[in-house]
Amino acid sequence: MISLNWTLLLQFINFIVLLYLMNRILFQPLRAVMEKRREKIEGSYAHARELQAEIDDKMNRYQQQLAEAKKLANDERAQFRMLAGEEESKMIATAQSNASVRMDQIREQVGQESARANQTLKKESASLAQQIATKILGRSLT
Repeated sequence: MISLNWTLLLQFINFIVLLYLMNRILFQPLRAVMEKRREKIEGSYAHARELQAEIDDKMNRYQQQLAEAKKLANDERAQFRMLAGEEESKMIATAQSNASVRMDQIREQVGQESARANQTLKKESASLAQQIATKILGRSLT
């Protein structure tokens, strides 16, 4: 059985002294190290969140700039196509006008050559008819 005497009081005092010494020598430094570690981890998490926010912000700005650049390129491309279409229309109109003028010149030239050929044939037809009649009749018609 346990007897209640002065050794129990001595062991109780011994326990409290040991508890105090262990607290000062072991537990407080261990808690301090653990607290520093916790603060460092939280600081690292906070820094990582800041970096992630910065990355997200830069990525959003990059996406916006990329979208603006694509829009600008599409606008310029559309403008170039429009200008090229207008230039093409002008060139086609000019070519058609030139072709029309050239066709008119060719028609006029063909008409003039036809009239000359017709006049030449009329002149030559009388002498040809006279030669044919002379050969057929065997005598001169004059």
